[in-house]
Amino acid sequence: MYTVEQVAEILQVGRDKVYMLLRSGRLRSIKIDRLRRITDRQLDDFIASVEHVW
Repeated sequence: MYTVEQVAEILQVGRDKVYMLLRSGRLRSIKIDRLRRITDRQLDDFIASVEHVW
């Protein structure tokens, strides 16, 4: 599982962009207490959805 900061680094975007993607539902996550975590599958699904745009 990845933190928001790790996903931002992988995608080469800022933390705010990752949070915006989470709020919009384009990037899914799980919540553990107050922490957001993104699984490998959720990140792969997001990347696949973006690749279909191009």
